[in-house]
Amino acid sequence: MKSRRLRAYDRKRLKNRIGLIGIDEAGRGALAGPVVAAAVAAKEGFYDSEWCKRNASSINDSKLLSLAQREELYAKLRWLEREGRILIGVGKGSISEIEDLNILGATQAAMKRAVEEILEQGDISPHDPDPLFDAALGGEPRETLSQWRLLVDGKPMKHLGFKHEAVVKGDSKSLCIAMASIIAKVTRDRIMMALDCEYPHYDLASSKGYATVLHRTAILDNGPTKIHRPLFLRKLLEEPSEECQEEFGF
Repeated sequence: MKSRRLRAYDRKRLKNRIGLIGIDEAGRGALAGPVVAAAVAAKEGFYDSEWCKRNASSINDSKLLSLAQREELYAKLRWLEREGRILIGVGKGSISEIEDLNILGATQAAMKRAVEEILEQGDISPHDPDPLFDAALGGEPRETLSQWRLLVDGKPMKHLGFKHEAVVKGDSKSLCIAMASIIAKVTRDRIMMALDCEYPHYDLASSKGYATVLHRTAILDNGPTKIHRPLFLRKLLEEPSEECQEEFGF
């Protein structure tokens, strides 16, 4: 069963680490709205827990789940967070960052913020341990990021700021990346649903900012708004055709 392979994949990656941090994004190819990244940290004990054994079968790449399935799993993951069984971090890359840094730079910024939120919540030091410093402080040394393995969906992120392993199609291979993909997708969808109330003529509730026919037509008829990505709209505004769809892979 595929879901069991996700859990098995992560268990193999746990070697010489106390846990894994899976990182994924949502909205990278959209015409509007921020790019959202999520990080999910899980220790070895989580993978051996009864909850994981019972529920891992329902966790998958968020794109392969229905809206109802994503919302249900999102609620379960947030419950696990409240119970202290996993850590969840979320970061956003703004429209201005997408324009200034390009989508890759904005995505890396969002991922870095998501990991930093994990470090803060878990009181995890981003630096390697310093025995002399820890001894001076007294007590147990802090957990450090080097004790964890970071798994990022897709290609390596040169400017992420943290040592990591890239996993192509990781959201369909790794359980912690799949969990991060669900958090990122649901978080961003909710942002776009809220933006639909502010910009009701752009099909944002349905398109979530992607290049659907209705969304592209609305942009051409009404013009772009401040939540649209200028960098992504240039091709559309120059040639409102199917070429735009090919450009962004929809």
